[in-house]
Amino acid sequence: MSKPIIIAAGGLVWNEQNELLMIYRMDKWDLPKGKLDEGETIEECALREVHEETGLQQVVLGEFIGITQHEYYDKYLHTDAIKESHWYSMKTVGDQSFIPQTEEDITDIKWVKPSAIHKFLQNSYQNIEIIIKQYFSRTSELELAGL
Repeated sequence: MSKPIIIAAGGLVWNEQNELLMIYRMDKWDLPKGKLDEGETIEECALREVHEETGLQQVVLGEFIGITQHEYYDKYLHTDAIKESHWYSMKTVGDQSFIPQTEEDITDIKWVKPSAIHKFLQNSYQNIEIIIKQYFSRTSELELAGL
């Protein structure tokens, strides 16, 4: 029996200091993402999930970065599933407060300098490392991030 594919979207959110937003969820550093709602575009989903998981109000959608897939246990479907996450670069402005979405097990949110991202990826998921490297492969900052 094949596993259900769950479509999701999320963002690599950058502030005005070119720091990446990372969330701490279930003892790992992650990026904000979540499931596509019925009737919603993938871009709307990405922005909504960033807002819901972080509390950020002013987020601007940027370019599409890529798609990752990972297997996980879906607590609503009560089965293993494949999450197909569509990733976008995003920007935020101003000094906004974080509101971690605790019902999604998010306990911390940090802005991470590019030079420190590799340290956070040591306690992250493979798909997060893949999409961050994919983002940096499009820029000249790959070495700066230690990737």
